[in-house]
Amino acid sequence: MQFICKTATLNQYKSDCTVIFVDPKAALSTAAKQADDLCEGALTTAIQAGDLKAQTGSTLWLYSPNGNAARVLVIATHNKTAAPKQSHLVDIEALRELTQATAKALITKDIAHASIHLDTLILEGITAEALAHEFSYSLEHATYRYTATKPSHAPLPQLKKATFAHDNKDSVKLLKAGTTSGYATAKGVNVARELGNLPGNICTPTYLAQQAKKLATNCTVLTTKVLNEAEMKKLGMHSLLSVSAGSDQPAKFIIMEYKGKTTKAPNVLVGKGITFDTGGISLKPGAGMDEMKFDMCGAASVMGTFQALVEMKAKAHVVGVIAAAENMPNGHATKPGDVVTSMAGKTIEILNTDAEGRLVLCDALTYVERFKPKSVVDIATLTGACVIALGHHATGLYANQQSLADQLLASGRATHDRAWQMPLWDDYGKQLKSNFADLANIGGRAGGSITAACFLSEFTKAYPWAHLDIAGSAWHSGGNKGATGRPVALLLNYLLNNA
Repeated sequence: MQFICKTATLNQYKSDCTVIFVDPKAALSTAAKQADDLCEGALTTAIQAGDLKAQTGSTLWLYSPNGNAARVLVIATHNKTAAPKQSHLVDIEALRELTQATAKALITKDIAHASIHLDTLILEGITAEALAHEFSYSLEHATYRYTATKPSHAPLPQLKKATFAHDNKDSVKLLKAGTTSGYATAKGVNVARELGNLPGNICTPTYLAQQAKKLATNCTVLTTKVLNEAEMKKLGMHSLLSVSAGSDQPAKFIIMEYKGKTTKAPNVLVGKGITFDTGGISLKPGAGMDEMKFDMCGAASVMGTFQALVEMKAKAHVVGVIAAAENMPNGHATKPGDVVTSMAGKTIEILNTDAEGRLVLCDALTYVERFKPKSVVDIATLTGACVIALGHHATGLYANQQSLADQLLASGRATHDRAWQMPLWDDYGKQLKSNFADLANIGGRAGGSITAACFLSEFTKAYPWAHLDIAGSAWHSGGNKGATGRPVALLLNYLLNNA
């Protein structure tokens, strides 16, 4: 989408639709009265008739025979719990309701250009920059449609342009900054959604590598390097390679480096990129196995975050590493009971080949030591146990430094891409003892998400590290099946705040 921010009064410029915000329980503002006049009193009539509900996000369509826009979209801002001084959190939640309601309404109509008058929206504690960020994010996010393998898809939204109008020129400067960040974040989230939604016969490790290279094309601040299996073997990544041993698809190790006008030590992202997970010899049940195409959503979130960094020309130094492989059973596949040696030199007894994510991540976490990172965050659809513990709302968070955990938790709250901290105690790590190797790759049913994190922690002693288990938050099942693009927003907020 194209976003324009300008100083403008109601009805000053032409568009397909004018969007204003009205509290049905309050007196009409000057702009609302003007809109009412353009609609020949229809707004007042509709409010008196109860057609505009006094509930935040309620919508009303009016026609404006005398205006520069044929339609007026009225969004209700009333909050029945409003107090004389609302908290910032309440206002942010109300704002998100308003932006999502606006986006949903606009994309259902044959509207190519909407003029959204943000000066008609006043929320306590919310800056013009925050307004523009949330609106541009919601509008860009709402225009995404998966079409790659569905030629019979519903028509794409007509909305291609949004003008954020304000009667204060100083506010317009802030609107521009917020629009840049909001659009870039949504663009990154949508990239992650698209990669996650692609089927495993298209989105292979090789495809992921190609997309990473494509992103770096003609981009002076981003470089991409891809290691093949021979190069990984030379580095000693036998744990990672044990996962791809049963697949005809070769593993790929993708290294992306974004240098945006800074030479400081990088923050590093590590993404699990299992493009399809059968469980290997420890075969998964057939029901629901189609959703294992989403097992690369950690990698997708890294790609989406880098897309956003490029879009906003962020002043940050970030390294992204993706361990991409397909977990399949054949005569060469790794077997339960096999012992492999990781890049760190630790031996691992593989008790369950379906606990493969930690096997690719441990070598990636060892590899990134060479960057002398400021922090390392890995993102993985790692355990079904995390879904049982936290459901589908929160991402599981583990960290070896509390300050890092606090920063990520704060970023989750700020973006509504929330995480919940879980324990990382030595007591759980004892479950990974093996009679035949330094570590077992599983620790039993009890605390499965925690023991998986404990396994990874054995390879992260050299730097501040956090693990995000997104098994519950990376995609939706059922009739609304599809990738969510989480936790791109959380990661981007964290990186920008710690650049």
